[in-house]
Amino acid sequence: MFRRLLNVFQGFIGLFISGLERTNPRALIEAEKENLRVQIAQFNESLSQHAAFVERLMRQVKSLEKKEQELAAKVAANIKAGNRAVAGQIALQLKTVKEQLDENRGQLTAADDTYKKLVKTRDITVQEARSKIEKLNLKISEAEMLEAQAELQEMASGMITGIGNSGDTLNRMEEYLNERRDKAAGRARVAASGLDVSEVELKEAEQSALADQALAEFESAYGFASPAKQATAEAPPVSVPIAEKELGPQ
Repeated sequence: MFRRLLNVFQGFIGLFISGLERTNPRALIEAEKENLRVQIAQFNESLSQHAAFVERLMRQVKSLEKKEQELAAKVAANIKAGNRAVAGQIALQLKTVKEQLDENRGQLTAADDTYKKLVKTRDITVQEARSKIEKLNLKISEAEMLEAQAELQEMASGMITGIGNSGDTLNRMEEYLNERRDKAAGRARVAASGLDVSEVELKEAEQSALADQALAEFESAYGFASPAKQATAEAPPVSVPIAEKELGPQ
């Protein structure tokens, strides 16, 4: 029973974490980047230890090569000196050194090859991980862009639908305004039909006559000729035909 409850609890935790991963992909990618940096640091630490082992083997090989040369020179010198027993003992030491040298050379070659393979594997793995992270970033950006486009399209569709639904309201409002305008125009027409303008016209004629009289008085006082008199003065005299005299018999 406890195991089943534990499985259910782990399932809920897994669902919760999956939901967080879905809603926060960038945070997940940042966590993976940090994890990759940690793994690279650990791998480089192990690689540095292996490189130290290779360096130690190289140093041992060089030391054995130097010792091999020294022992070979001693064997040759003792043989020339006729000390064959001594030369034999040194020859045994030289044989042991050569065996160790061959073994160390083999180990150095294998260790160096392993180091190169590890470096290559690290570089390929890191490059692949970075490429995946870049692709994920591009996919996130693409997904966000498409989501934004979808939201804009949904908003545009909602606006079009809303405008279409508000068309009846706008039409009714236009009818109400037309009705108000027609009523106002009708009221103005009725009011204008009942207006008595005869008195206004009389006053207007009276004002015009008074203005003409005042102008005539001004022209008479200041010596201006009125247009009517000036037109009479400028008119040419009309010749009156004289009737022919009746003549009697010549």
